[in-house]
Amino acid sequence: MAAPGDQTSGRAPHLPVLLGPILSLCAPIRGLWVDGTFGAGGYARGLLAAGADRVIGIDRDPLAHRMAEPWLPDYAGRLTLRLGTFSELDELAGEPVDGVVLDLGVSSMQLDQAERGFSFQKDGPLDMRMSQEGASAADLVNTAEEGHLADILYQFGEERASRRIARAIVAARAREPITRTLQLAEIVAQCLPRPKPGQSHPATRSFQAIRIAVNTEFSQLAEGLAAAERALKPGGLLAVVTFHSLEDRIVKRFFQLASGAEANANRYAPAKTIDAARFDLVTRRAVGPDDDELAANPRARSARLRIGRRTAAPALALSPADLGLPDPTPKKGRR
Repeated sequence: MAAPGDQTSGRAPHLPVLLGPILSLCAPIRGLWVDGTFGAGGYARGLLAAGADRVIGIDRDPLAHRMAEPWLPDYAGRLTLRLGTFSELDELAGEPVDGVVLDLGVSSMQLDQAERGFSFQKDGPLDMRMSQEGASAADLVNTAEEGHLADILYQFGEERASRRIARAIVAARAREPITRTLQLAEIVAQCLPRPKPGQSHPATRSFQAIRIAVNTEFSQLAEGLAAAERALKPGGLLAVVTFHSLEDRIVKRFFQLASGAEANANRYAPAKTIDAARFDLVTRRAVGPDDDELAANPRARSARLRIGRRTAAPALALSPADLGLPDPTPKKGRR
């Protein structure tokens, strides 16, 4: 998901997903761009190579900033890094921009490091914090009420066995704290049928849901889309790469509402008041990876790209409900 990583580590490079379609559909690349999910820098480098005058890279993970230190001087002031989240990108950019790229979800370099606690395939501390600050995944699974855990698993991971898994987590933590990734993965796996060849690991959806909750990813996404809208000049481009259906649904909804492309679901209902379009759709449908990209980077298989072009209409804030954000917040009086 993130891009070429530390080339001195001996590892295979981290490949930026759908970079080719982004550069092609957004051409000509020029002016000031923001890479709001900098990671290992692949999108930023690609934008600079394609003609961007400057790129501001934003990442909340201090590791991304440390990894860039050896090669950052090669860009002679054309690339600037800022520590923070893309929900603040308009403030962090500090000036109107010509383009924004957001690559959502967890990066390859985070998945590949067992000590970060994102992977259900490698043993490590149950952490999952992108910023390396605040409450961890272990804090969540060891303290949240059973009903709240079930809601997180269902709404953020679309896990049908959410209640069974939440019950098993609560029973397991009563015996001993859940502190390791493989410990949690085994608890989840015991609640589900053994996967058939080619199917994903049983813990995939649960780990996704817990990671999203720990990093408040959906609220960050809603705020990030709004920040990009505020930051973009008229004619500026917003490109968003998602990796699962919940993310893509939110981004699709944002562009529908911002472009006036939302259909009236009930023909008998009063006509809705349509605000001036704040984006024109560059991609009418989500763009996925082609066969060549899939062969080079199998992790790209679920990636989807949507692009919109900013108009001159004033920015308009949308509520989480407008965008259909899942809300697993515990409700008062709930059993």
